[in-house]
Amino acid sequence: MPLVKDGQPVENTWVTLGDGDAVPADGAIIVTLARWTADKDALSTRTAPVGVEVPGTTPAADLAADLGRLGVIAIRFPIFRDGRGFSLARDLRERHGYGGEIRAVGHTLPDQYQFLIRCGFSTVEPPDGKDPALWAAAYRSITVAYQASIGEETPLGLLRRRFVGS
Repeated sequence: MPLVKDGQPVENTWVTLGDGDAVPADGAIIVTLARWTADKDALSTRTAPVGVEVPGTTPAADLAADLGRLGVIAIRFPIFRDGRGFSLARDLRERHGYGGEIRAVGHTLPDQYQFLIRCGFSTVEPPDGKDPALWAAAYRSITVAYQASIGEETPLGLLRRRFVGS
């Protein structure tokens, strides 16, 4: 399944493992939080990167101690209207300083792509059967934001207040 990064489809070089799957000798892997918690010492000795997939309900503090060992944190969205994954990504970036890849997986919509980026997501794995080109088109079509961002962009609402105040 291709990913979308910076508005472009890119190859997914990570393999997502189920809890019963054998761990390959090499190659980047993503495991569930339960597997990471149970096997983190063994998984950390691998030379290839390890990531973890978590539900959006996971408190960022539960991952804080391991952030330096995780190459990617994949946050699963069970349905597009569940916003807890957005909060988790923002918390990981702002409060815990996580600089690695944060990936949105599960049920997301192309219209959410810019907001995912503004909350700290690096990549999106479009749901099965969905064309990554839709996320790329959304990236190009939305150029104005009203909400604050983890980035340096100034949202339109703050620009308006600045002009009204002068």
